[in-house]
Amino acid sequence: MSIHPSPHEEAGILAILPLPVLVVGADDRLAYANSAAETFFGVSLPVLRRQRLCDLVPFGSPALAMVEEVRERGAGITGYRVELALTRTQEERIVDIYAAPRGSGEDGETDAVVLLLQERTNAEKMGRQLTHRTAARSLTALGAILAHEIKNPLSGIRGAAQLLETAVPAEDRPLTRLICDETDRIVKLVERMETLGEGRPLARAPVNIHDVLDHVVRLAHSGFARHVRIVQNYDPSLPPVDGNRDQLIQVFLNLVKNAAEAIGEGAEDGEIVLTTAFRPGVQMQVAGQERVRLPLEISVRDNGPGVPADMLPNLFDPFVTTKTGGTGLGLALVAKIVGEHGGIIECDSAAHRTTFRVLLPVVTLRDGREATAAR
Repeated sequence: MSIHPSPHEEAGILAILPLPVLVVGADDRLAYANSAAETFFGVSLPVLRRQRLCDLVPFGSPALAMVEEVRERGAGITGYRVELALTRTQEERIVDIYAAPRGSGEDGETDAVVLLLQERTNAEKMGRQLTHRTAARSLTALGAILAHEIKNPLSGIRGAAQLLETAVPAEDRPLTRLICDETDRIVKLVERMETLGEGRPLARAPVNIHDVLDHVVRLAHSGFARHVRIVQNYDPSLPPVDGNRDQLIQVFLNLVKNAAEAIGEGAEDGEIVLTTAFRPGVQMQVAGQERVRLPLEISVRDNGPGVPADMLPNLFDPFVTTKTGGTGLGLALVAKIVGEHGGIIECDSAAHRTTFRVLLPVVTLRDGREATAAR
């Protein structure tokens, strides 16, 4: 009895794998692709299975070189942390690639190569999200302490400075004015920390994420992003988000504002791209909790100078900022709100291409099923 699976059984095994799998034929055409590959490349299966590998990745891609190497050696190879550019979505992903021969032709040469892709950032997103939530809990305690212990003394300091202003000579009044101004600045910082520390339950309802983004775009065009072109690439069939509309506006207003400021007012070709998509294969599980599906992806991409690589792992921590004079609380607040929605936020950055991705759950119906996309 043969233990080798039949072609039909083999295809069935590959189909249920959660990782993208491609079978590249001798002519470089895709002989097979599973549903995870459809999500990864952003191409429907019927179209994907008519493509050549060079249609999906650009000339000179490491994936093409690995396929050729497998054909020449007749043995499998592995590439870790490979930068893989996607032609259709213009994205760059960091992946581990496992390439192996599927079989040999009559002349002994490999007739097909199996590629299995594992995106590194997906696993890293899950780990970082737990870190972001831990930081948010720390901010909750810190915000409460600051509000209670600092705001009252500051009020007394400001009042004393105002009294001194009426008694000191005119040449010394700028000093009392400085005390008042700096006190006001500290109060504003403490109030922002107090916002981070709010522990009230989140009021949720079905939210159309495109209404949220349209509102953010209107605010941006009327103010801080007048100098920037904003492109909206939406999937109109997305189901509603299970969330709080005001807080989601705060999240994406902050991200778009950061993008506009990163581009700078002097840029002639500044562009922000807002994209929504349905990613059915993304899930997250936190210890002690049920697995949560996060199929709604909203991304904010800009062509600014990018985020320094050494700052990326801690970008959502409090007091970490790339702005001169910034407080480093905006992204910490964004991470807190996204975490309270049960979602994930991650940043990928390179020169002239920074992308913030937010993954969120959809509305759950009374019978326990998720709301479906409106077709």
